[in-house]
Amino acid sequence: MAANEIDVRELINQRPLGRFQKLIILLGFIVIALDGFDITLMGFIAPELKVEWGVDNHQLGWVISAALVGLTLGALLSGPLADRLGRRVIIINSVFFFGIWTVITAFSQNIEQMIFFRFMTGLGMGAAMPNVGTLISEYAPEKKRSFIITVVFCGFTFGAAIGGFAASWLIPRFGWHSLLLLGGILPLLSVPLLLLKLPESVRFLVTKRASVHRIGKIVEKLVPGSTHSKTRFTLPPLVGEGKGAVRIVLSRDYRFGSVMLWIGYFMALFLVYLLGSWLPTLVKEIGLSVAQAAVITALYQAGGTFGSLFAGWMMDRVNPHRALGVIYLAGAAFTLSIGLVSHSEVLLGVLAFGCGFCLNGANTGMNALSAGYYPTEARATGSSWMHGIGRTGAILSAFAGAQMLALGWEFTQVFAIIAIPALITACAIFAKGIWGYNRQLAAAPQKIGQQSTVA
Repeated sequence: MAANEIDVRELINQRPLGRFQKLIILLGFIVIALDGFDITLMGFIAPELKVEWGVDNHQLGWVISAALVGLTLGALLSGPLADRLGRRVIIINSVFFFGIWTVITAFSQNIEQMIFFRFMTGLGMGAAMPNVGTLISEYAPEKKRSFIITVVFCGFTFGAAIGGFAASWLIPRFGWHSLLLLGGILPLLSVPLLLLKLPESVRFLVTKRASVHRIGKIVEKLVPGSTHSKTRFTLPPLVGEGKGAVRIVLSRDYRFGSVMLWIGYFMALFLVYLLGSWLPTLVKEIGLSVAQAAVITALYQAGGTFGSLFAGWMMDRVNPHRALGVIYLAGAAFTLSIGLVSHSEVLLGVLAFGCGFCLNGANTGMNALSAGYYPTEARATGSSWMHGIGRTGAILSAFAGAQMLALGWEFTQVFAIIAIPALITACAIFAKGIWGYNRQLAAAPQKIGQQSTVA
């Protein structure tokens, strides 16, 4: 490589993580933790709303669904904007947006207002997660990308746990409004930090041919002393010169993989939200106590944190499609097995942990899979659309769970049926991996002689 030319991707890939990249990872973790805090806080205040406002489970379901609908739309809309305007501006605005609407939600006077306010909050939360994943992926060395992204997304369960501890202390002393106020104030307080410290993606700036001075300032933070006034910054060739991000995601080269990601994530979130929402009820119906049901559900959630780290670690060491596909297959086996051990609380707990380890862990890995699949100029759109379409699965899971209970299915039947989405997800991931491998073989001869993108 010439002394006055720097390939930004190679610069990031060939060097160990520096302090600047670790700061970006920390900021991403904070945003995801704030998102996790705000998404889950409705579960903690729901019992208080039933007492204070006299609302029923159906009305509470609308409040929860409103946030999920907002999450879906926020993800779908923010991706193309992030590929046009930048990842940084979308992330910061989304944090401010869901922070301010969470504060407003604290002053709700009735359930109708809360439904609307939670929908607006969901728009901001839906924009945050996929774009954080995109930004982190563009500063992570590719050989460590999957693990780094899964570490950042562990912030979600961390934030949810902090929300639980905060709820246990705040609600008895100050009421449910205080938890919502905290859930809004914390994101608003983080906005100045993000404005000061969070950089734009340097890869995005190169693709948009930003000024050499602006790119150089970021590269100097990555590798001090590596640039001078005549340095040129490059990336490998753009996939779709002149095409928009949406056209690239839907193009012939990416369409099949996109559809497989959508199907896989839809089914994966359908299953994870179904288990997360209805597992306590299902366990109670076979005769276990409320406390036992809570412990089993907690083990299911705890397994997800360890599973996320394992999935990311595996994806960096073997073919990521093979790793995720096998993990989802194991998740299907654990899910099926839960229905066969209703006689043993201990076995239920072990299998619930294994189920969360596989399913929640693999779901986190899907963020790394989508980030590695799309080119820089369409990465935010591709990842955000996977999130948005996947969220529709989460929305439908609420109705599916209620319907299963209404039909009176036996415990064994329920878990035999809900193992199927995990099998479908595994098949979608394997199919995407096989198709991608064949596509790479076909495209290899065409790469000779292509020119780099220069900023």
